[in-house]
Amino acid sequence: MSIDSRPIALVTGATRGLGLAIARELGADHHVVVGGRDEATVRRVVESLPAASAFVANLTDQDSLERAFANFSATHDRLDVLVHNAGVAKRLSVASASRSHWQWMMETNVVAVAELTRIALPMLRASRGMVLTINSGAGVRAYPGDAPYCASKWALRAFTECLREEERGRIRVCSIHPGRIDTDMQHQLHVDAGVTYNPAAHMPAEEVARTVRLAVSLPEVMNIDELRVRTTEPKG
Repeated sequence: MSIDSRPIALVTGATRGLGLAIARELGADHHVVVGGRDEATVRRVVESLPAASAFVANLTDQDSLERAFANFSATHDRLDVLVHNAGVAKRLSVASASRSHWQWMMETNVVAVAELTRIALPMLRASRGMVLTINSGAGVRAYPGDAPYCASKWALRAFTECLREEERGRIRVCSIHPGRIDTDMQHQLHVDAGVTYNPAAHMPAEEVARTVRLAVSLPEVMNIDELRVRTTEPKG
């Protein structure tokens, strides 16, 4: 496949962790548009991939998002895959979470996803493309002491299901719910909680990225609506 003929995939939060693993996985046969906030970091990832370009934006800032997408659409004539991977996490209970905590979590994990999807829909429809939202086990189960994050992921799941039904027959939509992944974010959550972090008890990001490959690689007449991926160790 020549570089010019590659389908185009935009991956948000693609400079580290699962997003970087997804960018590398899709980079084997896609032109990857690397999403991130820091231009230098985004450029380093772009340079490491066979065919890639930059999408530098603060997704929660409307002007920044619109400017980044305008730059993208000026240099790319199609969009085949949109992977919403960027997100934030912080363990907070109902009693401890302030209004600003709720706004930060919902704005990043839900509102920014909805807005980028809205802006990208015309291009996705034109290519009969695909949207994937990287959700969480917290989007199917509630965890005490993690109220804003769980609420944002349940809202993201509802958004994804509404999008799938509204766009059925025009684009494909998949919600992926990984369990614990060995990433910097997961390590920081353990540090914040004062719990020892064991990488071996978490799924490798590179393996979880293969779930995106699975969903993307299906024929256009098929769709994986939802994928849940968990570690295999017994639960106590």
